[in-house]
Amino acid sequence: MPKAIRIHEYGGPEAMSYEDVPTQEPGPGQIRVRQTAIGVNFIDVYFRKGAYKAASMPFTLGKEGAGEVAALGEGVTGFKVGERVAYAGAVGTYAEEVIVEASGTVRVPDGVSDETAAAMMLKGLTAQYLLRRTYRVQKGDTILFHAAAGGVGLIATQWAKHLGATVIGTVGSEEKAQLARDHGCDHVILYRDEDFAARVKEITKGEGVPVVYDGVGKDTFPASLDCLRPFGTFASFGSSSGPIDAFDIGILAQKGSLFATRPTLFTHIATRELLDANAAELFDVVKSGAVKIPIHSRARLADAAQVHRDLEARNTTGSTVMIP
Repeated sequence: MPKAIRIHEYGGPEAMSYEDVPTQEPGPGQIRVRQTAIGVNFIDVYFRKGAYKAASMPFTLGKEGAGEVAALGEGVTGFKVGERVAYAGAVGTYAEEVIVEASGTVRVPDGVSDETAAAMMLKGLTAQYLLRRTYRVQKGDTILFHAAAGGVGLIATQWAKHLGATVIGTVGSEEKAQLARDHGCDHVILYRDEDFAARVKEITKGEGVPVVYDGVGKDTFPASLDCLRPFGTFASFGSSSGPIDAFDIGILAQKGSLFATRPTLFTHIATRELLDANAAELFDVVKSGAVKIPIHSRARLADAAQVHRDLEARNTTGSTVMIP
């Protein structure tokens, strides 16, 4: 029987158990994949704790992975058994085998490894929609990206540099600062030690930036708004330090007719056309070498609890991949 990580009740990393699960057959429109690499994301922690609710209990964590098509459900076209595929919006990828919707699955092109695909689908597609759709970064822009040494950050900063932007990044330690510089950050701010809003104003000679990309949340708000120039965009896409408290929308008027948005990846890949277009753009920048996907940690699926401990302690940089 294939193995999977199962959650029987919400809780800490110890709530994850590594156990046998029955082999499932794909239903109409579905594919069974024998996974070779599994992506790890902070959203998995939210589901484990119960901040986001699973459809039913027990359940298997995980949204992202890559592997080989093992079986096709009724009506599936465009895929064949043995092909390499990857996905960012699946359910239950902390497993040796997973059932995925064909509509949310893409073929992995030659020149991109399974590990790279598993490490980059969710983070890379997040970077793609942030930089190309939420606020379309132009050559000559100066942007602020919080947690620049994180999984999304290291991809986004490289991509923004490739687009011709000057990148200001915030990080939590000197070690992460060097990593951010190595991946394209022009200016790095240690947000625990410095007033990052003041530093951004200094770097931009008082002008502010057109966009702040913020996956941190509580710790960086509302100071992020003070980094923006008039008509700037605050793009909140995560809350690794905790959720942003409800705020009076009038603050956006006071601070310069600002825009604030809370986009999600799943809206941006909700149709086959959107998914294919966005994934193609991601695969192209990775294959060209303009964006390198940093996999800084590999672990066995059986060791998922330790992976989560490291993730929550913010001991991780770049992407973590688990191998079944």
